[in-house]
Amino acid sequence: MAELINLREDRYHRQELIEWWDQQRVRDARILVIGAGALGNEILKLLALVGAGWTLVYDPDRIERSNLSRTVLFRESDEGQFKADVAVRRMKEINPDVHAHAVCENVLLRGGLGVFAWADVVIGAVDNREARVFINSACARVGKTWVDGAIEAFSGVVRVFSPASGACYECTMNKTDRKLLAERRSCALLARDAVARGHVPTSAVSASIIGAMEVQEAIKVLHGQPTLSGEGLHIDGMFGESSRVRYPRREDCQGHESLGELRPIGGGVGDVTIGALLDRAETELGEGATIDLSRDVITSLSCPSCGDAVVGGAVLGGVRESQAKCPRCGTHRVVEIASSIQRGDNVDPRLTLAELGLPAFDVVVARDGMERHQAWLLDGDAASLGPLAGSFRGKQGTT
Repeated sequence: MAELINLREDRYHRQELIEWWDQQRVRDARILVIGAGALGNEILKLLALVGAGWTLVYDPDRIERSNLSRTVLFRESDEGQFKADVAVRRMKEINPDVHAHAVCENVLLRGGLGVFAWADVVIGAVDNREARVFINSACARVGKTWVDGAIEAFSGVVRVFSPASGACYECTMNKTDRKLLAERRSCALLARDAVARGHVPTSAVSASIIGAMEVQEAIKVLHGQPTLSGEGLHIDGMFGESSRVRYPRREDCQGHESLGELRPIGGGVGDVTIGALLDRAETELGEGATIDLSRDVITSLSCPSCGDAVVGGAVLGGVRESQAKCPRCGTHRVVEIASSIQRGDNVDPRLTLAELGLPAFDVVVARDGMERHQAWLLDGDAASLGPLAGSFRGKQGTT
């Protein structure tokens, strides 16, 4: 009997038989998953099965009945609940070894660049170009590789982008992609209240195939194995065909910007004021230094008719066209937008970065011209990682 007990296999025994597989590396991995729908369900299911240690999930949507035919982690009783919350709960039911945390927010609006810096690899399970452009830019800035997946009917594609060394997502975009991306914004760059678009036909089968391949690529990234970096694998499920495409790196593409080393600043977005940041920037880089923000923010909305004005305090994209109307007279207000701050700007230096609209655990850049800069991580917000905060390693930088 004792001999039989000793022959009992460990939970991860079969995958550890893979020559290069390192279960400890998988157990220690920090993985950011953006999207918990059809693709996200398959990705999170598999991350739980392989024993991935630390998984952070962003998704702002709630479960609808139409999701149930394509989402293995959701049940009828879950209708109306947040996708990310339910998915994380089911991950822990599948495998109690995993540590996962749900953030039921739109990563474009509420995801600080710190969460991308925290991750060892990023997996995208999103359904629109705007989200992909943001994920691509965030990963480029902090030097992380990300895996993208897309599905339609019985077909799909999986791609891997390492913007620091190869083609990025923006390198693959054509004029039509950029036109469709622009249609999501009004002339004032605000989010449109309704974007005319149909639902893309998908199936659980294509989601399962592409989601599985995304996880496989992420595992190879973690182990330093060959991946689809700068390439896409297209699967035509209807005819059982596949093709592999290499994307050329466009040197004029703006999606490759790297911030280099991220220096912890010792505070969070709710602690640090604009004035204090400008003081520090000028002390370290010289008079006239500016602060670049991680994304565009609305600094004010002012009515040209009645004079009513308010501080914006929101990320661009978080305010819709209808919200730009003056509540007093109905006139469309003038929207002031900022991507950087310098002394003398029409922004109250007493405002904190949170009051300006930046999300927790974000990154700002102190800059003196184009050549000299320092990237500062708002590490005081590491607690926003929830139960994953213990996996934060402090000093971050490009890989």
